Amino acid sequence: MTGTTVCRTVVAIALTATLAGLTGCTSSGGPADGGPGGSAPPAATPQPSAPSSTAPPAPSLTGPSAEALRAVERATGRAGSARVESTTVMGSELSLKAAGALGWRDDGLTGTLTITYTGGTTAETMRRLGTTAMEARYLPDAYYAEVGDEFADRVGGRHWIKYVYEDLEYLGGGAGAGFADQMRNTTPNQAVKLLLTAEDVRKVGEEKTRGRRTTHWTGTVGGATAQTVDIWVDDRDLLVKKVERGRTENGELTQTAYYSEYGVTVSAERPPAADTADFKELLASQGG
Repeated sequence: MTGTTVCRTVVAIALTATLAGLTGCTSSGGPADGGPGGSAPPAATPQPSAPSSTAPPAPSLTGPSAEALRAVERATGRAGSARVESTTVMGSELSLKAAGALGWRDDGLTGTLTITYTGGTTAETMRRLGTTAMEARYLPDAYYAEVGDEFADRVGGRHWIKYVYEDLEYLGGGAGAGFADQMRNTTPNQAVKLLLTAEDVRKVGEEKTRGRRTTHWTGTVGGATAQTVDIWVDDRDLLVKKVERGRTENGELTQTAYYSEYGVTVSAERPPAADTADFKELLASQGG
């Protein structure tokens, strides 16, 4: 790879991986124009199988199931933060795992995740560039992705890429429209809101999830491009586990996430400015 291609590859992969680790089936299907190293900037979050708007449609479900799920939505939303562990598989392109703590308040999403590449062609590319894991820090206006020393050497020794949400709105020929709102709304109770739009939602039954008694709900959303959503809820109406399955341009996408320690203290510090490269400026300098 040329220096420009390497730079654009890492920027694109960092974007894809950071979003996949966070949002699952509302995350990016991958860099635009055929993958890493393409000539266009990475498109921000095309919807794989979810509704095309940044927030789920108005609830269509009524009756006892709807009331039970709305109780889960309210309780999980009020909790404000949780520890998160997730695994994501995006076809043959990328698989990863993420762990950390996230908070969701009126001013937006905050928190820190450690994202580890575990397989796929994109992970192999990153390994060749000397990176197998990264830290992602989410703040209300932007998120920061850590990169390895080899990439840092190509951008003046800086180890972090800053992605301002508003800047990503204009990428990929409009594919990023609504991106800022989507990032601010990426919270565990979004899966519950999706289920409230499913006409076939049903209570599967009582199950043990990591040793805890939970109630399992399932449903299909998204119409012709169906996405399945499964959630497991404890006796406090808090989400314990979520599984989302859908399709992207790069194949099947599956994310499994576990939530624990609701109300945990969450922190995310901005990296030092001298050690940070701005995503928009970086692409411009590379001819993006």
